[in-house]
Amino acid sequence: MIKPYYRSLNRDFTLLHGDCFQLLREFDFKFSCIFADPPYFLSNGGISVQSGKVVSVDKGVWDKGKSPLEMMEFNMEWLGLCRDKLKDNGTIWISGTYHNIFSVANCLTELGYKILNVITWVKTNPPPNISCRYFTYSTEFIIWARKSIKTPHYFNYELMKRLNDDKQMTDVWRLPAIATWEKSCGKHPTQKPIALLSRIIMASTQSGEWVLDPFCGSSTTGIAANLLGRRFLGIDQEQDFLDISLRRREEINKTSIADEYRSKVKDIKALFNQQYNLEFCDNDNDIYHDLPF
Repeated sequence: MIKPYYRSLNRDFTLLHGDCFQLLREFDFKFSCIFADPPYFLSNGGISVQSGKVVSVDKGVWDKGKSPLEMMEFNMEWLGLCRDKLKDNGTIWISGTYHNIFSVANCLTELGYKILNVITWVKTNPPPNISCRYFTYSTEFIIWARKSIKTPHYFNYELMKRLNDDKQMTDVWRLPAIATWEKSCGKHPTQKPIALLSRIIMASTQSGEWVLDPFCGSSTTGIAANLLGRRFLGIDQEQDFLDISLRRREEINKTSIADEYRSKVKDIKALFNQQYNLEFCDNDNDIYHDLPF
């Protein structure tokens, strides 16, 4: 029997401690959306700049480099497990750089997913390139795919257009990397900004629906989901990251902090200013559909 590492009092935020390759096999539950930030396999002795200081890019054993074949096997396994956990009309988002994203795309196709978009996230505040031998790295890619080639997916086109000054939103998103206020409970080495996850969740889910993150880290996915009235399951094998996650979730129990965070994210702020309905709704009885543990 699976025992949650943490669960919020209203059961909208659950964390599991362990290897997602094992845990995803131990329960039967379908999610409307999955966001995954898998290892980029970059921890091979390189350096970067952070807050004006030269730092190592070695993030941990989980991010150590793999051969192309090992990377393909890794991606095929977790993407296959995630496909089994998606509803028939569900979608998955996967972030990456050129180091891993082409392998991910090939695996998605092999497994029967339909790739919908490849988002280019342009960071408005990228770190400088200290070698001065390359163009400054300022982008990441996010693949959006649906479970089935034939089954239609959910996309809140009208909301995305409304948030983009009533113009069609393109697949190039100019958003900042994480801000200081997002590190109040500790920092994950590959932490994504709430602004990025908020847009993803608003685009592809409805209120009350379940979102899964199999490599949740400090659970930006879950914080964004809860701020937007969705529910979340996160899995990670690093206890220290889960501890940051639960502190972040406990922090937004304070209405003043939750409201402050919503006001700092452009898309959520616009949503509230437009008096968009963020109340929980009954989508396919999801409001009564709880995790089996």
